[in-house]
Amino acid sequence: MIVNNSLDEVKKRENAFSIIKDIVKNKGRESLFDLTGLSGGFIASPSEIDLLETYVGPAIFEEELQKVGIEHMGGEKVLPLNRTSSGILATILTLVGENTNVVHYLAELPAHPSIPRSCKLVNANYSETDVFDEFSIPENTSLVVITGSTMDHKVIDENNFKKVIEMAHENNIPVMVDDASGARLRTVVFNQPRACDLGADIAITSTDKLMPGPRGGLMAGRKDLIDEIKVKVNQFGLEAQPPAVLAMLNGIKNFDGDNLIKSFSRKDELFDLLNSNFNNFKTTPTGVMITPEGLAGELDIDHNLSNNDLAFVFSFILLKEHGIITIPPVSMPGASATIRFDLSTNDAFNLNLDSLNKKIISSFNNLKELVTNEDKCGEIVFNF
Repeated sequence: MIVNNSLDEVKKRENAFSIIKDIVKNKGRESLFDLTGLSGGFIASPSEIDLLETYVGPAIFEEELQKVGIEHMGGEKVLPLNRTSSGILATILTLVGENTNVVHYLAELPAHPSIPRSCKLVNANYSETDVFDEFSIPENTSLVVITGSTMDHKVIDENNFKKVIEMAHENNIPVMVDDASGARLRTVVFNQPRACDLGADIAITSTDKLMPGPRGGLMAGRKDLIDEIKVKVNQFGLEAQPPAVLAMLNGIKNFDGDNLIKSFSRKDELFDLLNSNFNNFKTTPTGVMITPEGLAGELDIDHNLSNNDLAFVFSFILLKEHGIITIPPVSMPGASATIRFDLSTNDAFNLNLDSLNKKIISSFNNLKELVTNEDKCGEIVFNF
């Protein structure tokens, strides 16, 4: 295996950033194509930037963020955070007691690793399932978690969403919704209500996913719970800093759901092109993807790499040779190694789909040539 642990994942991420920097420096930003769906952005005017002081910034921008954040997410109050994972951690630190149960329903396993990791920190018993008929709430449960859209963009069934909330509230248990991309994907593409409108007590979204905002998190929900969680957020330094608050505000203001709708229609064109050469690509709501297992199934060559290693090597070839950024090279430890080509980004709108198809085929052919040389594959991922 090439990538064996979290430290390896950090090292491959550092290498990816080095490659991205070199491309920008030597070829220009126009030679990069961020297809992660996490490209985010930082929209700010010079006059706004002048107000980004430690205390002036929050005083000016957080009040307005309350208004636009509630419009975007629903609920009674919003709380800006430095990461979605920070909001999940703070919620579990606040609401979950030692040896209590946390149960999680999502459309497809696994959950984002921040959820079980946070439960482990407080010594809570955690369980997750993607089979609705197997979902239950045992005694001594302190929190029910729902994922609106998985890391691979599989969206929860709305009826199951409502039923889980009803089950929790019948037992007076609060519901937290991990709606990282779902806050926009579910509502715009699938016409589902906002999580808080469905009855969620807390919902958290990532402000860089499918919108032009910064890497950060925005929590919405019941005012009493937001206030309790905010105490933990401030105690542990999990709050968003003034620049991120400003970027969140402007990211929400500039969010254009039409871009998601356009990508929804373009995905079929790319999928048809890829199907001429591959068998295991699948569509997502905003693009196409191939899982590590699917990629392994495309190869008819004996090799010693794990399925995840194949995904890492393939994605690094895409990055180094064609400037195509997918999630595996830049992801945090524990994230899915599925390779997604998200067509909702600005870079995607500037990329001819026939050209993208050819770049993917070329990268796959190079993977076939390299896959039997484990040392060479390690060099591509880590640059050693």
